[in-house]
Amino acid sequence: MATKILGVCGSLRKQSFNMMALKAAQQLVPADTTLDIYEIVGLPLFNQDEEKNPTPKVTDFKAKIRAADAILFATPEYNYSIPGVLKNAIDVASRPYGDSAWKDKPVAMIGASVGVLGTARAQYHLRQSFVFLNMYPINNPEVFIRECANKFDAAGNLTDETAKGIIKTMLQNLVTHTRKLKAA
Repeated sequence: MATKILGVCGSLRKQSFNMMALKAAQQLVPADTTLDIYEIVGLPLFNQDEEKNPTPKVTDFKAKIRAADAILFATPEYNYSIPGVLKNAIDVASRPYGDSAWKDKPVAMIGASVGVLGTARAQYHLRQSFVFLNMYPINNPEVFIRECANKFDAAGNLTDETAKGIIKTMLQNLVTHTRKLKAA
């Protein structure tokens, strides 16, 4: 059974290490698995007054989430938390109340940071959102690509074999988790 994962990057930066990490994950997915990346640039700011009149970008985003079997978030860490653009993407796809595209989705996270904690605090904040969204996160391995400026080459390829191995294991766990949930 083929598994479709949708990758969502919480960084809009052109040379984002987190986008590079998502692209590395595309090369590490298990057999019979695809990982498509959705670019959140252009999503409108969430406004509850407008939630029942979604823009075409919001409608497309929600359709891609619903079509996916699982979600993979890649998040940088800003001010000990997730970036505003990622929180906004989560919010617009969860509304209006009762029409969340995230509901019942298996989910995993990765993060790349130039710091020594590798987005640990941001990922824990992101995990808190999964409770209300009724998403099913895998718990291990956690993927914190720390001091990442030294772990990607000039072309944006992940060169750290340890990080590749952890991402590969995380993806296999996500696929296994997803297939178990679908079978239940």
